[in-house]
Order: sequence, then structure tokens, then C-alpha cells
Amino acid sequence: MKNILVYSFLFLLLASCDNGPKKDKGRVIIARAGEKYFYSDEIKDIVPKGTSANDSIGLIKKYIDNWIHESLVIQKAENNLTDAQKNVEKQLTDYRNSLITYTYEKELVKQKLDTAVTQEEIEQYYNANQADFQLKDNIIKVIYIKVDKNAPGKEKLKKWYVSENPKDREQLASYCHQFAENFYLDDNSWLLFDDLLKEIPIQTYNKELFLQNNRIVEVSDSLNNYFLNIKGFKIRNSLSPLGFEKENIKNIILNKRKLELITKMKNDVYNDAVNDKNVEIYIDDKSKK
Repeated sequence: MKNILVYSFLFLLLASCDNGPKKDKGRVIIARAGEKYFYSDEIKDIVPKGTSANDSIGLIKKYIDNWIHESLVIQKAENNLTDAQKNVEKQLTDYRNSLITYTYEKELVKQKLDTAVTQEEIEQYYNANQADFQLKDNIIKVIYIKVDKNAPGKEKLKKWYVSENPKDREQLASYCHQFAENFYLDDNSWLLFDDLLKEIPIQTYNKELFLQNNRIVEVSDSLNNYFLNIKGFKIRNSLSPLGFEKENIKNIILNKRKLELITKMKNDVYNDAVNDKNVEIYIDDKSKK
């Protein structure tokens, strides 16, 4: 059915030509763009199975139109570039070689890379490279709750969010899951202070001074109350804490292992080829003469 639709379109198209269909060595020409020709046998596979008659005709027309545009641009480029500029064989070879090498290295890393990084390795790297871990932003450890002004039980909330008592912490978590618009209770993890400022309407012209002089903060806007318990902070340009850099260090260690694995593979391939006498250099070293 698909072929019938295609050839029906071709028949109508070719019948509209002034002198009937044009042929080239037995092949029927259905379009020309400059010095290039498009033949009827090149069109038979472009219509997906199950496509309607109208959609098939539209696809064929669009395909031919795109072919004409592309062919004309290519010929324009061919006529305006030098032979050296048109010689893309080296670029294609280089690209193919790079792609094959990258694919092989990726598969090698997938199969051989040891992805287990211990806490000891992370600490050793951190201690040996502290100059690389200077904070670019202020960070904090914090308990943060945002609740609607009409939320119930806020007097108890004010007690729970500043308490270290485990039972109070449980009550706080339960309350937040029921009534809070937003909250963050993991005071063992570091956050960017700027990210918190996007959530809470604190107006300050000196963020470092604010952190140095505030621990318990309660502010509000027209709709919500905000409760902030700052448990710790680090000022920008100071040493970034290990906990904040842990994932970054892990990635650094894994990337270093990856580079070492790839370098070893390349050296092994070279050494094996030399040992098997599969490497020869046919140029005299004139520097030794």
C-alpha cells in the first residue's frame, strides 16, 4: 500500500512535466538542484508504514524540497572553497579515531575503575590540599521552618526548634510534616547561606556580620512566619569544612583514578607493541650524529 501511494504521487508529479519524465541511464529523475539529480528509486523508503495518502504526499514533497535546499548549499560551498578547504578526509579520520578511542576508554573505565572511596582517603586528600578548599560563599548549618501565619501550635513550635532534646526534635519533625509550608531539619549538613536567603525574607547588607551576630531568627511577611536556628556557619574565604567538600573530593579522587587507568592502558598498549616488535621508526636520529 505504501509503495502504491509513493508511485501514485510520482506518476502525478511526472505527468505534470512538459516533456514527460526525464531519465538518466534508466533511472527516472524527479528533481534537479544545480548539477545534482534526485531519482525516483531514492524516495521509496521515506514514507513510514501506515501513513495516510495526504500525509505521504506531504512527506515526499517536504523531503524533495529539503534535498533541493541542501544540495544547492553544498554546491555553493563547493564552488567557493579552495581544494584545501574542501579536503575534509583528515578531519573525518581524526574525528572517527577520537570517537573510537573515547568509546574504548569509556568502556574500560566502566569495567575496570574502582569506584569505592573510603573516608580515610577523603580525609587524606582534604588535609593534603587545604589550599584548594577556600570557601567562595558563606555556608551554614541550620534548622529552618516556614509556616502559615494561621498555623496552629506555634508556641510549641518556638520551643521545639531551639531544643536539643530528642523528643522535642521528634515533635518538631511531626509538626513540620503536618503544618509547615517548607522546612529543613538536617543541621548536620552544610547549606549555602544565599540559598536560604531565597526562602526567607531577611534584609541584610552584610551577610558575614549577620551570621556572626545572629543564632535564633524569627521574621515574617504578610502570609508566613519564618523560624531560623543557625547551628554553625563558615565565612567565605575561610577553609571549607570537610563535610561540605566530601562529594567534591570523592569526584576528584575518582577522576584521578580514571586518568591513571587510561594512562596505564596507553602505556601497556605501547609497551606490548614494542615487545612484540610491532613498532618501528624509519627515521634516523640525526641528533646523535
